Amino acid sequence: MFIKYKRGCYAFCLLAVVYALQACSAYMQPFQTSRASLGAPAPGNSDLVNLPEPQQKVVAAVYKFRDQTGQYKPSPNGASWSTAVTQGTTTILLKSLEESGWFTPIERENLGNLLNERKIIRSTRAEAEAITKKPEPNLPGLLFAGIILEGGIISYDANVITGGAGLRYFGAGGSGQYREDKVTVYLRAISTSTGEILKTVYTSKTILSQAVDIGIFRYVKFKRLLEAETGFTYNEPAEMAVKEAIDKAVQSLIIEGVHSGYWKLKNKEDLQSPLFTQHAQEKQEVENSDPHGRFMAVRRGQLALSAGTGLMLYKGDYSGSRIQTLLEGGVRLSSRNNLALDIKAGRGNLSTVTFFNVAANYAEANLYYSLYPRLKYTPYFQLGTGSLLYKSDVKSTSIDSFSPYVKAGVGLEYLVTDRIGIDLNASSSYLLNDNLDNVEQGKFNDYFWTAKVGLNFYLNLFR
Repeated sequence: MFIKYKRGCYAFCLLAVVYALQACSAYMQPFQTSRASLGAPAPGNSDLVNLPEPQQKVVAAVYKFRDQTGQYKPSPNGASWSTAVTQGTTTILLKSLEESGWFTPIERENLGNLLNERKIIRSTRAEAEAITKKPEPNLPGLLFAGIILEGGIISYDANVITGGAGLRYFGAGGSGQYREDKVTVYLRAISTSTGEILKTVYTSKTILSQAVDIGIFRYVKFKRLLEAETGFTYNEPAEMAVKEAIDKAVQSLIIEGVHSGYWKLKNKEDLQSPLFTQHAQEKQEVENSDPHGRFMAVRRGQLALSAGTGLMLYKGDYSGSRIQTLLEGGVRLSSRNNLALDIKAGRGNLSTVTFFNVAANYAEANLYYSLYPRLKYTPYFQLGTGSLLYKSDVKSTSIDSFSPYVKAGVGLEYLVTDRIGIDLNASSSYLLNDNLDNVEQGKFNDYFWTAKVGLNFYLNLFR
């Protein structure tokens, strides 16, 4: 009966895999093509298109706006001669200028072609005038630019952030990986009458690549091997990322040019529109951000009260350790930088299944080093010292004593609000004597592990 049950489970699992593969067939049919369609707008393009109207459009010329990095596409299999970003950024910039509604872009990239065509028109009209003896109209003059836009892609950083995770057990599991690249664009406006650089802006955009795969590889029966796998890979189009960065640069150039008085709004009331106020807020946040775009601020007050609970695990001369609970509270003093000091007191139990049980009070002082004190989340390292105060009952002998210890640990704090932080911590405490269990044997003293979760309440009195 048991053998039939196992065969039924294997058959059910195999059918489930088959149905899953059918359900995923949408991304597993690479030979289905689609018809040509209009290009999708870049994310954030609506902010550029919906800018308030200008008092008068600015005639702008773009001679050259290209990739200045000369960087090739990164490849794990060797050298790749494909460029990392598109080489047609001049065309992308002209499109962004047109979409903004603030500029009248004029052709300057291929000015030689334009001038040659005008020569052909003049020559043709002159020949027609000689034949028909009728005057031909003159060509209108070319528009001249009020400003010239210069700049380009000045940086492409590959593998700015990489990571992943995976789990496999008994031949089945999955994994995921991701990678972030970063492209940076500079744009400047130059007055054609004076040569003055009116305004320079720069923007950056990350390019995300990620892959997920799931598979199983195991023997379901003697000489019967089951193997199945699926997954997907997503690469953010680099061209769309460049378009988004250029759109943002044009938008920033317009807004900052308005604030500087180089060009004007049709309605002065639009200066209080959401796009202008959001830009001012974003600019202030960027000034306090790190190179990865994370907002840095003094978030944690210098004084905090903490409370937590967790687990304790005795490691000593008795075997059969048992996990017990603990409660604690304390006060934390934080510096403006990476260091913090706290004083804590708590109570917990250290015991084994048999022979040994200690109800211990403890007091300790810990020094913290936070890696990112100005972010909402920060991993930290912990070093400290303390003392156990306990009453032991070992083989019916009661002992009142204390044992000093040193400790080391790691943790993570996440701020839910500016005043409340969730604290996760794991540490090991090594006793400076071997009196805890009243047995002295081996090379090392007794020690114990703790794992805690707590709350930090920042009072912000000295912030």
